[in-house]
Amino acid sequence: MTTATQTFSNRTTSPFRYDFVGSFLRPVALKTARAQFAKGALDAAGLKKVEDAAIIELIQKEEAAGLKAVSDGEFRRSWWHLDFFWGLQGIEKKQLAQGYVFHDEETRAESAIVSGKLSGENHPFVDHFKFVRDHVSAGTQIKQTIPAPAQCLAELQRPENVAALRQVYGTDAAVVKDLAAAYHQVIEDLYAAGARTIQLDDCTWGMLAGNHAKGAETGDLTARNDAVLDQNKQLYLDVNNEAIKDLPADLTISTHICRGNYHSTWASAGGYDSVADPLFNQENVKAYYLEYDSDRAGGFEPLKLVSDNKLVVLGLLTSKSGELEDRQTVIDRIHEAANYLPLDRLCLSTQCGFASTEEGNVLTEAQQWAKIALVKSIAEEVWGV
Repeated sequence: MTTATQTFSNRTTSPFRYDFVGSFLRPVALKTARAQFAKGALDAAGLKKVEDAAIIELIQKEEAAGLKAVSDGEFRRSWWHLDFFWGLQGIEKKQLAQGYVFHDEETRAESAIVSGKLSGENHPFVDHFKFVRDHVSAGTQIKQTIPAPAQCLAELQRPENVAALRQVYGTDAAVVKDLAAAYHQVIEDLYAAGARTIQLDDCTWGMLAGNHAKGAETGDLTARNDAVLDQNKQLYLDVNNEAIKDLPADLTISTHICRGNYHSTWASAGGYDSVADPLFNQENVKAYYLEYDSDRAGGFEPLKLVSDNKLVVLGLLTSKSGELEDRQTVIDRIHEAANYLPLDRLCLSTQCGFASTEEGNVLTEAQQWAKIALVKSIAEEVWGV
């Protein structure tokens, strides 16, 4: 199938026709430094020096790969989400008895709990952004990734954490109000520092989709509480939209949806059908980075609910393994998705980051960059960019 006769709009802001999600494999020097820091053999200044050097090198590699917006690879984080939560006022780090349970393994057992009123002043991620800002080449844009407000809300509402939450906030409405305000403050501070692209990483919708799917194959729905699932959909929509309302028009807010990404394993399975309404038609983001690298993500039909002029970045290449996808298969799937959303509103990326946690996925750095190169090459063929 050819698209040579079609004309596509020129993407000058995120998302771009060939894009990425955010995290990259940590280099050995950085992993070593973090291990030394954890043992007390390296101080914070020494760790930062190693982080700085690794991020500068990563930025150079991203630019060399042709990426039009770059990230810091999330190199200063242990987790894609918890480090951000710990940076909010009123949230503390917590050790749990059990980590997150994935398909093939269990994560480290860390979490975040409410210890006081939530606010977003002086978040460390603002300085992290400034460092990248000061080290990119002229014309290179920056993508700042942060976990979605809904993801933070879900963490605070975990059974192990909800008692601490209720000591400070008696109702969901109260915590939604303050959590959204805290996020809004951080986003405004990032904007003031120069951020124009912020991506909200959000597994809550993927987990909801998986919970809705439970029982679908057997017809046994006794373990599924649709009323609770629908209530959570509304809560997640409300806190996300409240956090990103009334922001500058030149700030692009996008979101990335997946079903878990830890050491090449996954946590949930289920198509977007059960969450497309309200996710695709009511969440006030400009673009969706969507996991679509396996059957666990379902089909493309839910894309017909994507509203207005929003874009969708198809995560058709997996970041969980180094094996390269068949080029024509990916191109065919892009055109299949275009049956539900115009091709001009589609872009391409890997389905997730390469290292949502510092452990990283099971592939080599060379394989990581080969994935990025394939994304770029396919996008150039499909959209002529």
